[in-house]
Amino acid sequence: MSTQAPPAVSAPSEKQARSWASTFIKRCISPSTTTVAMAVIVALFLGALIVVFFDEKVQHTVGYFFARPSDFFSAFGNACGGFFLSLIRGAIFDWTQPTIEGAFRPLTETMTRSVPLIIAGLAIAVSFTAGLFNIGVQGQLMMGAVLGGFVGFSWDLPPVLHLIVAMIGAVLGGGLWGLVPGILRAKLHANEVIVTIMMNSIAVYLMQYLLAQKVFYGEGGYPSLSQRVHPTATYPLILGSSFRLHFGFIVAIAAAIFVWWLLKRSTFGFELRAAGANPEAARTAGMNVSRILMMTLILSGALAGLAATGPILGTEKAISGSVAGSYGFDAITVALLGKSSPLGVVLAGLLFGGLAAGGAVMQASSAQIPVDIVQITQAIIVLLIAASEAIRLRREKKAADRVSSAQASQRTSATKGAQA
Repeated sequence: MSTQAPPAVSAPSEKQARSWASTFIKRCISPSTTTVAMAVIVALFLGALIVVFFDEKVQHTVGYFFARPSDFFSAFGNACGGFFLSLIRGAIFDWTQPTIEGAFRPLTETMTRSVPLIIAGLAIAVSFTAGLFNIGVQGQLMMGAVLGGFVGFSWDLPPVLHLIVAMIGAVLGGGLWGLVPGILRAKLHANEVIVTIMMNSIAVYLMQYLLAQKVFYGEGGYPSLSQRVHPTATYPLILGSSFRLHFGFIVAIAAAIFVWWLLKRSTFGFELRAAGANPEAARTAGMNVSRILMMTLILSGALAGLAATGPILGTEKAISGSVAGSYGFDAITVALLGKSSPLGVVLAGLLFGGLAAGGAVMQASSAQIPVDIVQITQAIIVLLIAASEAIRLRREKKAADRVSSAQASQRTSATKGAQA
């Protein structure tokens, strides 16, 4: 009687590894609401613990903890409470201010700081939806700032028209910088991650070169800082001169509504989502996937350029090497946290704007909490989301492997029974 050995379990193929990596990235791009909420809560508490561990009073009281533990718990509570209270005072409401105007200024600062984060987050979300990773939003934002700022300080136009033209210039600057990786991705199938990273470096050095030209810093100016944008090209203040909140916040909300309509209600949005979900099926349906991917990167770059109008036409009103800050990279976290949906991006942008506004109060408070804790908290949020999705995907894979093993065993047993 011949027996048949059970099939050997083969090592994961390269195709399976790529499939697992692709699934993992898609999970990270669109995590569950519960995962996002838990990641934010846990990250805030971990940030508070980091502040506690490095607090000098806490470190001092640990030395005689067993002699007088109350001192340690008092210092622990003060440090932990100082973190959250400073964050609330800087981001939402400052009850220590003597006037209503001063008390509500933190909320307006949160909204002001969220403008470039929301629009840049929308740029990332659009590329994510198409299955692309546009890590070049930082460079596209820089080019938007250069062209929009140049139009703002070098052209003389009527007030409303000048602002509109400067905004169009910023959009064109970002869109043109997204056109290059779009063409390379569509025509040569180049990896957009590598191309956009290189484009970021080019944007940095190109901005430094342009700022060293007299046409930018002009008479009475100096290199590394351009002329100031004309008042006719700046965003008007919404709540008057006592607050920094400008019309750019309305533009950010309008951009979110536009992206929602584009993705959910337009034909191009349907094609974009189809190409991101399954490129082969989209090609079979007659869609020009290469054109869709190219247009997506151009659109993403245009939104990144629009994000540059927040600082360049709203708060800073001049081009400098640091005008783009880290908005392009922070926008990746905003898009992840917002699950690549317009509403989620707006809420995530407000959260990160609040963290940025609260960080300034943390550093200025009596506790002197380092502002870097904000960046650490943001990084923890991303790590927690990625770790939770990796664990969930690993559990699902193990469950699928157990089912496959059970089915293989049943087939083997049936084969043996038939042979017997």
